[in-house]
Amino acid sequence: MSEYDRKSIDMHEEMHGKLAVQSKFPLTTREDLSTAYTPGVAAVCTEIHQNPERVFDLTIKKNTVAIVSDGSAVLGLGNLGAEASIPVMEGKAVLFKSFADIDAFPICVATQDVDEIERTVRAIAPVFGGINLEDISAPRCFEIEERLQDLGIPVFHDDQHGTAIVVHAALLNALKVAGKDLADCKIVFNGSGASAIACAKLILSAGTIGRTSKVGDLILCDSKGIVHRGRTDLNPYKQQLAEVTNRDNVSGNLADAMRDADVFIGLSLADLVTQDMVRSMKPHPIILAMANPNPEIMPHLAHEAGAAVVGTGRSDFPNQINNVLAFPGIFRGALDANARVINDEMKLAAAEALAAQVIEPSPDRIIPEPLEKNVAEHIGVAVAETARKTGACR
Repeated sequence: MSEYDRKSIDMHEEMHGKLAVQSKFPLTTREDLSTAYTPGVAAVCTEIHQNPERVFDLTIKKNTVAIVSDGSAVLGLGNLGAEASIPVMEGKAVLFKSFADIDAFPICVATQDVDEIERTVRAIAPVFGGINLEDISAPRCFEIEERLQDLGIPVFHDDQHGTAIVVHAALLNALKVAGKDLADCKIVFNGSGASAIACAKLILSAGTIGRTSKVGDLILCDSKGIVHRGRTDLNPYKQQLAEVTNRDNVSGNLADAMRDADVFIGLSLADLVTQDMVRSMKPHPIILAMANPNPEIMPHLAHEAGAAVVGTGRSDFPNQINNVLAFPGIFRGALDANARVINDEMKLAAAEALAAQVIEPSPDRIIPEPLEKNVAEHIGVAVAETARKTGACR
């Protein structure tokens, strides 16, 4: 057990978790009680009943997010179940509050059935202004998120889209450092789970909704090799991407995919990339190796092999690619704009706003530090503005 493991257990035991409920209104007199509760609160209930939209003005709904998990994919630890997921969801709630002043609460459900999770979220939705899905394994996470897009409030799977937004921001600045153009790049993904698929889709959407004129070729790899149109073992989500990536329909393994590539994006396992693989890429390659706790290749090895920029998921190396840079600002903007959904335009606006916080990108700084609190505010403004422009608001 590491020093941080012991400290974390001791802190959680002493505090009994990281969250508490705090009243916004003091109860010190009978008048206070009559205003906050009975008889005065009856008028508030009647007001909402007569005009349901007033719930956003008169209750916590306007600024409250449910963090929903079934515990099936907790961090990199696997299927730990609902109870064991609570510390992570509490942590997300703390981040929401600290970075975006959003009141978030863990909803850890004792089921991993897609239908039951959908019913549960629909049943609790009246209380919340947004739903953040978290640590739900693929491919169920795709289906749950898709089913809930008609709730009338934003439903956002952070493991997919939070990752995609931060990766896209890091890529935009890394391309500047390496002197490369997205339109000319061959980008290789290792890992084709929820986060990798979302990253690939967001990069592709940059070309389809006008953010850039063109996107280069993308190639995805999973544990069985390159994802291509001839494979018969692909789930529907991989199959969908196979139709719009890997233009030459090449097959083979990760080493084959990385040959002459410009960018490697790793969302897989430690130590899968060698220096020879990096050397086989185009000059000045970009390596975003985000396996945790150990990346696909250690930064010093990637640099020795010629990498121009290296990012990882770790805080002890430069360029930590961390979801905390995205989700507080995304929800801040969505809630402020009264958004019904979080669309691709809003995600791209978030990525661009995040990238813009680094004025002069360098090999050791393509992304802000996770603890830079002004980042969420800038992302929120960009997301809210884009929500209004794209008709995503109530």
